[in-house]
Amino acid sequence: MVDSKKNLHGRFLNDLDGKQYLSVFDDFSDGVIATDADGIIVYYNRSMSRIDDLEPDRVISRKVTDVYDLDDSTSIIMQCLAIRKPILDEPIYYRTRMGKFANTIHNVMPIFNGNQLVGAICFVRDYHALLQTIESMPRPEKEAQFDNSFITFDQIIGENPMFTDAINSARMAAGTPSPVMLFGETGTGKELFARAIHNHSSRSVKKFTPVNCAAIPENLLEGILFGTSKGAFTGSVDKAGLFERTSKGTIFMDEVNSMPVGLQGKILRSIQENRVRRVGALKEIEIDLKIISSVNQDPHTAISDGTLRSDLFYRLGVVFIHIVPLRDRMDDLGLLVNHFIKKHNAMLKKNVRRISDEVMELFKLYNWPGNVRELEHVIEGSMNIVGQEDVIQSRHLQTHFSNWSVKQPAARPKPGNLVLKTARSSGLSAKTSEHEQAIVESTLREHDGNITRTAAALGISRQLLYYKIKKYNISR
Repeated sequence: MVDSKKNLHGRFLNDLDGKQYLSVFDDFSDGVIATDADGIIVYYNRSMSRIDDLEPDRVISRKVTDVYDLDDSTSIIMQCLAIRKPILDEPIYYRTRMGKFANTIHNVMPIFNGNQLVGAICFVRDYHALLQTIESMPRPEKEAQFDNSFITFDQIIGENPMFTDAINSARMAAGTPSPVMLFGETGTGKELFARAIHNHSSRSVKKFTPVNCAAIPENLLEGILFGTSKGAFTGSVDKAGLFERTSKGTIFMDEVNSMPVGLQGKILRSIQENRVRRVGALKEIEIDLKIISSVNQDPHTAISDGTLRSDLFYRLGVVFIHIVPLRDRMDDLGLLVNHFIKKHNAMLKKNVRRISDEVMELFKLYNWPGNVRELEHVIEGSMNIVGQEDVIQSRHLQTHFSNWSVKQPAARPKPGNLVLKTARSSGLSAKTSEHEQAIVESTLREHDGNITRTAAALGISRQLLYYKIKKYNISR
């Protein structure tokens, strides 16, 4: 029997051109299984043995469907061999033929020798081990307690009317127990708003817990939010979830539209009843929370797409605040640039005074898909290479900003795309301004001076259009 196992293992490695690499996984923290093209197990590491509570000798040379209470349609490894493509982050709750249950996440990749499928390798993360890994990291509420006091509404930079309306709404909502939903693109400052709301409320001395709903694996999120009860799954222990640990404080659920729809229903029930039930428990625990959530997609679109429950939206969006993207508040650009220069002067021990007029023109033309966060990163990157100079020039912009996608009309006065190469010559700024002025004037003529239709055709906000009309002294 031992010789047959060695021969099987040897044939598998010969198909891989003799690459003896599997032993590197012996002490891997994840379970690792390797099979041949027929699903016969040829490698099984120590961590996998611990997860399954099986000795390798009882597994090697057997087919995966003989070891596990699975068939070709339910085994992730057999599915991978059938479709010949990777299967990633697949949660599975299974039982071995010896009766051991396991709750795991599988990542399975097919192995080819040229075009020939020779097997598959499967990496298995135990749910309990992953939960312990997450719990061993700094807890969100500890991080929040460290810097909560530094985030106030006065530190949110902007004078644009739409933006200040959002700040005023958030400031008023901080004084009520009602849920608040923030809608804004990535990088617009949703967490800053959430922290400012918490710090302006009567709960400011309590915990603030941010949860990135898009970053936590689906089969872990419920346990992390609601907690776990001993015996709920293999290795589970009695542990309070974030809702329970944050009670009397504020929880911020970022990108709630990324949360599984089934879990959204459980969230809704907990919010309505102010109670949570740990995974695997019968007892309910009373909680008292200020709920702040965010979506990075129009909620009505998310509801239509089936990624957001309408009843959860109506419950979480009692106060709904839209944080406008940077491209719609370009009148705040100068304020933000000065703020980030001052901030990073202190951090980087620099003495930068401003950006050049040429760079400012490029900033005004850029569409800023990453919003205020992207602007800060551009400023910080430039200040790292500005040396002893006190003005940021176009040559200081990072290389990945050598092409700027600018939303502008093409030959006809309709929305299109114009790509500006980062300027190194003094003439580019003037030529760009002339071109922009001509486009604005022709589009205004086409729409008989109507601001709303002209702004829509140009793909910019009404406020930015007014700014450009004033800048170029254009008569409507």
